[in-house]
Parts: sequence; C-alpha cells; structure tokens
Amino acid sequence: MEEQIDLKSIFKMFWDRKLGIIAIILIFAVIGYVYTTFFVNPVYTATATAILTSNAESEEGSNGGVTPTEVTLNNSLLSTYREIAKSETVVNKVISNLGLNMSADSLKNQISVTSATNTQVIQISVENADASLAAKIANEIREVFTQRVAEIYDMENIKPLDDAKVPTTPSNINHKKDIMMFVAIGIVVAIAYVIIANLLDNTVKTAKDIEDITGLPVLAEIPLCDFTNGRGRRK
Repeated sequence: MEEQIDLKSIFKMFWDRKLGIIAIILIFAVIGYVYTTFFVNPVYTATATAILTSNAESEEGSNGGVTPTEVTLNNSLLSTYREIAKSETVVNKVISNLGLNMSADSLKNQISVTSATNTQVIQISVENADASLAAKIANEIREVFTQRVAEIYDMENIKPLDDAKVPTTPSNINHKKDIMMFVAIGIVVAIAYVIIANLLDNTVKTAKDIEDITGLPVLAEIPLCDFTNGRGRRK
C-alpha cells in the first residue's frame, strides 16, 4: 500500500509540472533543429570501389579465373593495400593530378579505405565539403593507387568496379537522429528540473506533510470550499 502511495506521489509530482516538462523538451527539440540546420557544416562522402582479380600474367591453365593461391594472396594483401592507398606517394600524386590546394596530411584525413566483409572489394571513400570534389578525389585515388600497386608488385590484380558518384545528401547530418538526441537530452533535463524543484519546494500541501514536520497526528481536515456565487461575489 505504501509503495502504491509513493508511486502516486511521484506521478503527481511530474504531472503538476507537466507544462514545464513539455516546454523544456520543445525548447531542446528546437535547439537541435537549429543546430543541425544552421551550425553544422555539411560534409559529403563519395566512394569508389575496386576489386582484386586474377593477375593478368597468371600462369597458364587458369583460363583467366582466380586461382585459390591468388585468392589467398589477395586476402593477405588487403591490409597492405589500404596503407598504400593512403601513402604519401599516392596522396601527393592525386594532389598534383587534380591541382588541389591542400596538404597531404589534410587529404589523408579525408580518406578511408575499407574492404567489404567477406569479399575482395576495396572501398575508397573521401569526405569533403564539396560533393563534386569528393567524387573526383575518390576516383583519382583509385586510379593512382591501382598504378602504384602494379609498380610495387609487378602485377595487375586490381580492377575498377564502380566509379564514385556525386553525393546529393550530407553524410554528417541526420535531422531526425540529431533532433531525437536533443529531445532525449531535454527529457533528462526535464526530469532533473522536476526533482530539483520538488526538493527546493518546502510548502505544505497535504496532511502528511504536517505530520512529517511536526511529528504530531492530524485529527481532522477541512476541505477547500468555494464561498463565492456564480458572479464572483461572496455569499
């Protein structure tokens, strides 16, 4: 019974301040929308892909297919290929070819090279504030990287798969997700507001409050009555 009374008190505590709770949540939702719309610089991600294939000079009898030996070799080289794609030689060559006005370190920070799970597909992604430039850089990195691997290993086992397309939506902005995150923060702030406001509120509201303060039992309660008539005048 005591637990039921406590739950009712907690519910009443939040219900009495429902307008404040709603206002706080709405304010944070608006802040989230304004922040993601006007204060976050959009960044676009373009991805070019390549695939590891059979060496063009593979031994006779393979009929142009990928042999088990080559598959094993390609898998072992995937991590090495990722490092080559972001190497100084490749990055500086891309900067020179495209006439980019940026340093090698700056371009490296925009590049990510991954391999699709359980495949021999290499994904070269570039993040840039210019969507068109991001696609150009991704495609150029793939070409320069492919040439560099051929020079190092003296084999041509990397072929282009898909060219990077110009992205139309930013990759770093998700209005729904960002607003929901701010709403969640607003809910936490609203809960903290209710708890703190309740702790600072020392007014007497119920007979139990009087008993808790004085330590004496309440013998009777007088209900709140309306002593005015319908016109607002006292009877």
